[in-house]
Amino acid sequence: MAESDLYFKIAQGVALEAGEIIKEAFYKEKEICTKECFADLVTETDQRVEKTVISIIKEQFPTHSFIGEESIASGERCKLTDNPTWIIDPIDGTTNFVHKFPYVCISIALLVDKQPVVAVVYNPILNEMYTAQPGKGAFLNYKPIHVSKASDLKSCSVLSEYGGNREEELLSIKVNNIHNVVRSCQGIRSVGSAALSMCLVAQGSADAYFEHGIHCWDIAAGMLIAKEAGGVVVDTEGGEFDLMSRRLVCANNQKIAEEIVSLIEDVPFQRD
Repeated sequence: MAESDLYFKIAQGVALEAGEIIKEAFYKEKEICTKECFADLVTETDQRVEKTVISIIKEQFPTHSFIGEESIASGERCKLTDNPTWIIDPIDGTTNFVHKFPYVCISIALLVDKQPVVAVVYNPILNEMYTAQPGKGAFLNYKPIHVSKASDLKSCSVLSEYGGNREEELLSIKVNNIHNVVRSCQGIRSVGSAALSMCLVAQGSADAYFEHGIHCWDIAAGMLIAKEAGGVVVDTEGGEFDLMSRRLVCANNQKIAEEIVSLIEDVPFQRD
């Protein structure tokens, strides 16, 4: 088995194992803590899943590096190097998880030389696993998926989020951005998970997604899945996408991405 295929197999296996932990806890009462503000939530399950995932992968690949949402929240450095690095969001959509809204997932990506080589996004509640490897296409439950063929923003359904930050200045820009885009598209939807939003673009259920303030662990897997499904991922100012910049536009094609870029204003967030 090629090394990249071994990585891929391990990522899928650990996602399934983590999914069982998430499913078991989904309908139970949860112990909830907050991070940056009252709308930025974390549960014991987030922490348990991340520890489980890192422990399993580290046993297989002890020299690899890790960037995990809860590890960073606990004070570890968020540093992406050329070393093989697993980027993990144990529960993307924690607020959904707390409220028993079934759009939650574990997101796992492996980057080598800062380039994604494995992507797995698994929603255990809906039993949907999205996967991708470079040059091999994107899949939902092992069936190929592709972006939509929409060619005009006026015919598009667009995803976005307000995020967990409640600073008035930042929230005001986000609201204005959503206002500007909704005037030019068929509708705006909020899924509550960056990873799943990108996967919905990948499978053609939405045509674009944009957000400021997300973190690398929210989008590392989703970006590869979207690209392998035929989509594009760009910076919110139209340039090359930067995983650590905390901002992106993901769309079915370059034209739609550029239309959204022209309508939105940058929201200043500190880099990961």
